Amino acid sequence: MNPLSGVLSEAWDLYRRHAVHFLLISFVIYLAVAVVSAILTAVLGGFGTFLGQILSVFGMFLLQAALVKAVQDVRDGRVDLTVSRTMEAVTPVVAGVALASILASIAIGIGLILLIVPGLILATYLSLIVPFIVVGGVPPLSSFGASWRTVTGYGWHVFGTYVVTFLVLIVANIVLSVILLALPGAARTFLSQVISGTLVAPFIACVVTLIYFRLTAAHAETPGQDSGAPVELNRPS
Repeated sequence: MNPLSGVLSEAWDLYRRHAVHFLLISFVIYLAVAVVSAILTAVLGGFGTFLGQILSVFGMFLLQAALVKAVQDVRDGRVDLTVSRTMEAVTPVVAGVALASILASIAIGIGLILLIVPGLILATYLSLIVPFIVVGGVPPLSSFGASWRTVTGYGWHVFGTYVVTFLVLIVANIVLSVILLALPGAARTFLSQVISGTLVAPFIACVVTLIYFRLTAAHAETPGQDSGAPVELNRPS
């Protein structure tokens, strides 16, 4: 039986029911990064712009960690962690998320340059490193092996889920572009990036985090398989 059957509909249901909470987290991080980056550019010029770009990368990793934590929080049907408490909960692991994500991105990029297929394989098998760090409490470098072992045996199911997710997001971006078509070029590009990022990131986090929980549960129920994840999947208090 495919443990990922219906995962996209579950992700959409979770996203829909807690959209305000997810979007607020995304908006707060996007806004904070944009404001601070603008101030740095205004005060320090070109060097400030460079610092702003670094801050934007950090914000991306913070957003990944915060949304994964938020999805874990609401799986029981209610929001227990406020936005500020969610940030506090993931702050200690952001550096680990950044390290693992950067290393994974380099490996995936090299794989895509070589023959594309190796990159797609790495992208699939390393896709759970952030949930393992944020939810499972796995050290950054150990998250690579944990993610790989967990996806093993379900690679095609995971890959297919991500392909469908990608296609859905393409359609959503096209619709958004059409809606914003009347705006000037620069404003349209800026708003499209901010709005699409704010709307899309939570759904991706829902998909990835639910895949993490489903596959770790599937491995725990299969004798002789070790996913590298904690056997106890209950949410921490």
